[in-house]
Order: sequence, then C-alpha cells, then structure tokens
Amino acid sequence: MPGNSGDYREIFLRDAPLLDVRAPVEFSKGAFPQALNRPLMDDDERARVGTCYTQKGSQAAIDLGHRLVSGAVKAERIQAWADFARAHPDGYLYCFRGGLRSQISQQWLKEEAGIDYPRIDGGYKAMRGFLLQTTEAAVSECGFILLGGLTGVGKTELLARLDNGIDLEHHARHRGSSFGRHARPQPAQIDFENVLAIDLLKKRSLGVQRFVLEEESRMVGSCSLPLALYRKMPEWPLVWLEDSLEGRVQRILGDYVVDLCAQFVALHGQEDGFEAFAERLRHCLSKIVRRLGWERYRRLSAIMDAALAEQRRSGSVDAHRGWIEGLLSEYYDPMYAYQREKHAERIVFTGGRLAVLDYLRHRSQPA
Repeated sequence: MPGNSGDYREIFLRDAPLLDVRAPVEFSKGAFPQALNRPLMDDDERARVGTCYTQKGSQAAIDLGHRLVSGAVKAERIQAWADFARAHPDGYLYCFRGGLRSQISQQWLKEEAGIDYPRIDGGYKAMRGFLLQTTEAAVSECGFILLGGLTGVGKTELLARLDNGIDLEHHARHRGSSFGRHARPQPAQIDFENVLAIDLLKKRSLGVQRFVLEEESRMVGSCSLPLALYRKMPEWPLVWLEDSLEGRVQRILGDYVVDLCAQFVALHGQEDGFEAFAERLRHCLSKIVRRLGWERYRRLSAIMDAALAEQRRSGSVDAHRGWIEGLLSEYYDPMYAYQREKHAERIVFTGGRLAVLDYLRHRSQPA
C-alpha cells in the first residue's frame, strides 16, 4: 500500500491534510480540524447498506454498496477525491476503522485516477483514541496552574501571551459566561475534545511541561471539559488576576458589544445582523432573570434597550456601560467573590496583568 500510516502523533503535529470518506452524519458528530469530508456513501446510502448487512449479511451489503455508488455518482466522488489528493499530496484518507470504505476509496483512486494515496491504519477510531490518550497523559504527567479572576479582567488575553497557555474558551468558541455565546455555533463535543488534545500535543512537543488554563466550570457553553481534566482542577494551584472595574467594563464592552455585533453583521448583513445581535443580548439577560431578581432585571433591561436604541441611531456604544457595570457589580462580582473565598487556600499569587504574567512565566520554567 502507498505509504499507509499509523503514526498519529506525526499526523497531528504537522497538520497533515485528511480526506474523511465517512458519511456526512458521522463527520458532523466528530472530526479533526484538518479533515475534509468527501464521503464514499451519503447518509441514505450508508443507512441502506447497513440495513442490508443486518438482514442479508456482509457480501450482500457490499454488492448493494457497489450498485448504489456506480456510474456518474462513482465518477463524481472519485473526482472529488482526486482533486483533494492533487491539492494535498502530503495527506491521507481514512474511514471509521481504516477498513473496507477507505480501502475501496484508495483502490478506486488508483484504478480510475491513477493516484496512489495513502490511508490511515485504524482510521478515525484509532486517531480519536490516540487523542483521548493524549489528553489523559498530559493531565497525569504535566503540571497545571489555573488562572482565575472576576469577569472581564482579561484572562483570555493573558493566556494568549503565554507559550504554555491553553485557551479552553477559544477551543469551545464560547466565553464561558451567560453572555458568552459567539455569533457562530459551538463545535461538536468531540471536535472540542480533539482540538484541545492537539493543542496539548503540540505544546508538549515543544517542551512544555507546565500548562496554564482558565478556571472553568465543567461546561463551557455546550462543551463539556474532558472528565480527566475537570476532576484534577480542584487539586491545582490558582493564580488570581485583578483589574479595575473601569478596565473590566471596557473589556466587556469590546467583547460582548462591539465584537459580537460585528460578528452578527458579518454573518447576516447590517440590518438583520444588528437585530440578531440585539436579540442575543436581550436573551442572555433574560436567562439569568431568576438569579437577578425581577426588579434588577427590569432596570438593567431598560438600560440595555436604551443603549441598543442609541447604538442603532448613532453607532455609539457608550450607553452599554450602564448595564455592564450594573451586571458586574450586582451579579457577577458577588458570585466570583464567593468562589474566591471558597478556594482561598489554593490561591498562590494575586496581582495585576504584568505581575501575573511575570509570575506565570517564571513558574512555567522547568524545575
């Protein structure tokens, strides 16, 4: 076979292009960031072959598959694979277990397009297992420090300045709070886990032995932290980042108003995008109405509505500072103050941005 590979570490370290020939429904449930889905069978064809296999056995299912994927359909799919292979001569193809589907795709590419293209031994299942083991190994073998602080202190920005920072919220495409959703949807759970594992793998390959990540709850939006990681978090030291209320309000204004509005406008156009953005803000506030209390919710909601009206009229976002400051001081800060008191014995350092950055860089050096 043409250079088939089972070196999953090398494949992920160099972001090798991957041709995924599984059905679209399989791909949507979980894939790898460098993979492109060009299926051997679509969802309906796969379902029919599966039913045939259950009722009539393996050979009947294979025969049905060849009848379903023949003629123009077969030619179109081979052409898609050939286009990928020519554009990515350093890549690989795979199916779920590295079995019949990837073997057939590989054979057809050779016979019909004259292209010897390697496949991955063990397929998706083996690569997925490797990444799960990668995360578990990092948790058990490496050191970790958690970064905490009040909402808006800039934990994400600080992580980005660390060579050993792991940005869970970036991988989950969610900022972790009630207002944390982006305009685009979050990744599938398996995709989140895969990207996190690859990040750990790459940083460890560069010599990182101690990681810094933000203190999180089990869920980052709809994405759940790997259990091995989450269970160890209570044992890790905590560094507390501080900033002024004014600085935090400014940062949240940029993230949750300016940037979020721009995301929606880029997706839906100016008018529809602004409407979708405004609806998102109102919905996020309404989700915490019980915890806010009705009186506080009505007050902050009125400030938000007035700020949105002014933003629509003039483009100014300054009026949003009112509800942001109220939400921080009356809702988020008391909640985080409780968390800080609860974990006080784990806090090993407290300071502003530069002091915390210097401390974490120093702690990241090998002993």
